[in-house]
Amino acid sequence: MPRRTPGPGSGPLGVPGGLPALGSLIVSELFGILDDGTAVERHVLRSDRLEVRVLSYGGVLQSVSAPDRDGARADVVLGFDDLDDYVEKSPYFGALVGRYANRIAGARFSLNDRGYELPANNGPNTLHGGPDGFDKRVWAVDGSTAGALRLTLESPDGDEGFPARLQLAVTYTLAGDRLRLDYEATNVEPEGGTATVVNLTNHTYWNLAGDGAGSVAEHELRVLAGRYLPIDATSIPLGDPAAVDGTPFDFRAPTPIGARWRQGHDQLGVAGGYDHNYCLDGADGGAPVRDGLALAAVVAEPGSGRVLEVWTDQPGVQLYSGNQLTGSLRGKAGRLYRAGDAFCLETQHWPDSPNHPDYPSTVLGPQQTFRTSTVFALTAP
Repeated sequence: MPRRTPGPGSGPLGVPGGLPALGSLIVSELFGILDDGTAVERHVLRSDRLEVRVLSYGGVLQSVSAPDRDGARADVVLGFDDLDDYVEKSPYFGALVGRYANRIAGARFSLNDRGYELPANNGPNTLHGGPDGFDKRVWAVDGSTAGALRLTLESPDGDEGFPARLQLAVTYTLAGDRLRLDYEATNVEPEGGTATVVNLTNHTYWNLAGDGAGSVAEHELRVLAGRYLPIDATSIPLGDPAAVDGTPFDFRAPTPIGARWRQGHDQLGVAGGYDHNYCLDGADGGAPVRDGLALAAVVAEPGSGRVLEVWTDQPGVQLYSGNQLTGSLRGKAGRLYRAGDAFCLETQHWPDSPNHPDYPSTVLGPQQTFRTSTVFALTAP
């Protein structure tokens, strides 16, 4: 097990007396030490509206403190207080996942007439890059500026079976009520070298009423997508997108997340709730655009008045309704997380794209850089 170090109340590195006052920019503190002696830091970003804490382990978004309509603050993401729990128990709470977010069928794919075998860690499939994906790596800090934290990682050729060497960077930028994540992945193989596939996302579990506040069934969700991907019994897409019309998957108008999750729809039965990719309308489909990113989803929590907007340039977003939270995990609030106690909106390319040439491509050739951005905006109008 990782060795315990000073817990959540410890002061930042080199700064006695605890965290600086709200309105300051960024500070780092020791969060824990792994068995191999690697230190894991927690980086705290603050704006006039939000406080965000990011771990170097897995790039985990550990907490997001946001005010409600009356100004009362709450942490609105699920997670743990201790490094031990992230290492041993975490279902990707807040983590950066890759090389390939979501699933690859049969733990294999072909690229340029060559087959690649991957480790299976989700039944017969590879999930979120494999059992030793980016969520389990310690990311390096490559500088921080006013309200921005840049994390970097190198992924060698053959990492979890994926070809080509990658250099990665993810920058967290906090300004006002907006948290922006900018992802970069560069295939550093020489010209004429090996291509690879890349799909990156952040896997934060949200509850806008507060961490440990119970079910998100009454959260009102809008997803700007007229199609989704039906899945098989192992959560692999069956093929072509299906229209959401007349199904429990239609969130084009704001609808409580739990309003229809017990309906007898086959797809809800397969996944135990929502765990499906939505094929986003995007700018071409009429979605609003801000700073080059299209609106993907909006979630409103009636009790607190908090509203989460998700903006992205990605073609898909995975809606997950916390179906596999079984009550066995004790989180930051000291409460047990149960099914439906959180939702995820993972902006990404479509699952199993390497085995579906008709899906948006995730191929990254040598000397090419993949870039994508997502903004989470938290308000309480």
